[in-house]
Amino acid sequence: MELRPLSPTVRRRAGDLLLWAVLAAPVTYARLSPPWGSHEGPLLAGVLALLGAAMAVSRRWPLAAMSAVVAGSLVDGNVVFAIPVFGYLAGLRSARAAPAAALFAAIAVTGTGLNLGLLGTEPAVWFQLASVLLFAGVFPWLLGRLRRQHRALAEAGRRHAERERRSAAERVRLRERARIAQDMHDSLGHDLSLIALRAGALELATGLSPAHRAEAGELRASVAAATERLHEVIGVLREEPARRPPGETVADLVDGARDAGMTVHLGAGPAADALPGLPPLVAHAVHRVVREALTNAARYAPGAPVTVTVARAADAVTVEVVNPPAPTDPLPGPASHGSGLLALRERVRLAGGALDAGPRDGGWAVTARLPAADAATRGDDRPPDEGCPDGYPVTVGGPGEAHEGGRPADEARRLREARRRVRRSLLVAFGAPAGLALALALVYYPLATAGAVLDRPGYERLRLGEQRDTLGLPRRQADPPPTGATPGCEFYTDGNFPFAAPTWRLCFVDGRLASKERIAE
Repeated sequence: MELRPLSPTVRRRAGDLLLWAVLAAPVTYARLSPPWGSHEGPLLAGVLALLGAAMAVSRRWPLAAMSAVVAGSLVDGNVVFAIPVFGYLAGLRSARAAPAAALFAAIAVTGTGLNLGLLGTEPAVWFQLASVLLFAGVFPWLLGRLRRQHRALAEAGRRHAERERRSAAERVRLRERARIAQDMHDSLGHDLSLIALRAGALELATGLSPAHRAEAGELRASVAAATERLHEVIGVLREEPARRPPGETVADLVDGARDAGMTVHLGAGPAADALPGLPPLVAHAVHRVVREALTNAARYAPGAPVTVTVARAADAVTVEVVNPPAPTDPLPGPASHGSGLLALRERVRLAGGALDAGPRDGGWAVTARLPAADAATRGDDRPPDEGCPDGYPVTVGGPGEAHEGGRPADEARRLREARRRVRRSLLVAFGAPAGLALALALVYYPLATAGAVLDRPGYERLRLGEQRDTLGLPRRQADPPPTGATPGCEFYTDGNFPFAAPTWRLCFVDGRLASKERIAE
């Protein structure tokens, strides 16, 4: 039984469920570890439900999920492990940065007011909570924002490359159309000139009635005017670098390739007589297919024998050029971008046929099938642009015109804007945490040092044995060092920035200074 791949929706839900299980692990472990209280079960269920609800809405309302997790950390401290995850997801999934900045500012202002104003929290504790918000919430959000910008840049680059590829393909097609128009100008202009010449001769013929003579003159004038209009419309296209020599047949091309040292076999079929009688556009296409296929075989399969077959039926002509694997490496030269085959496919298509080129039995084969009659004979009134291959629209303007609703210039502008956004996000991702940390330190420092600074000169003036009340100590002590408090000892800071860590230890016995020392850093 064949297993079907999971749909994107199922994969997303499975990923959310797995992430919820990971975030719920520390909460569950802490609540299930002894000792157990009567409230542990309901509290655990409530916290897990909160994490599940936050995960459920995180794709549509990522900032709401972030707010719920921050609020949940007030109930259970282990929920703090989920704050970095939801902060990153908020940055990744939020289209705008302003709402997230407003949310973080609101959390910071509210937390500061509650801790320092209502709860009377020590400045050191407040600083720790603010640092948690900065490094567990803001910094992951900035990383998610940066990741989002990188995705936008990659997508813009992909679209830009696709537009460039289509523009290059369109330029190749337009050049081929110009060459075809030049061929038609030359052949059709020659035919119209002959018609005008014969009409002029008819106009001067003896024994012609005046009415018929006037009609012959009008015919000559009309043909001359048509020739002039043809010259004005198409005659400016003079960019054909390699035109087919007059009268050159497929057999002539094969003989020229043999003279150049190639091994070419002319397959069964009246190849030498295949071109005469074909419409000019079809004959040029047949000649071009054989010439380009032989050129490619000489370059990419040197030394390999080539078989050329041109078979003409009542209503179609088939051209096939096949070569086996090359015995040696391709000849050195510039890298191929497929523009030659693209131009060849366009020429064959405009002649009413189809071209197939690709590997065959380790070698390469080029096959073209073209109609043996022109569109008027076939009764084909299909417009030239109908059925454009590869799904690319043919535009009326130049090679740089719009494709599928977008201009390459617009794509380049959007790509530059995406790059600027990524650079700005990268700067913010690394600069904002440092700036916020400095701002927190500037706020924390005055709070931590207010009334607790004992400078070095004041410390030096202290004398052992003096009464505490006569020492003139600061009104507020600093928090004890990480090693812990010592009974009978007090700690003061010298105001070191930014944390105002305790610097001096003063110990008293019976209200007198028994010892003083500097705390080792």
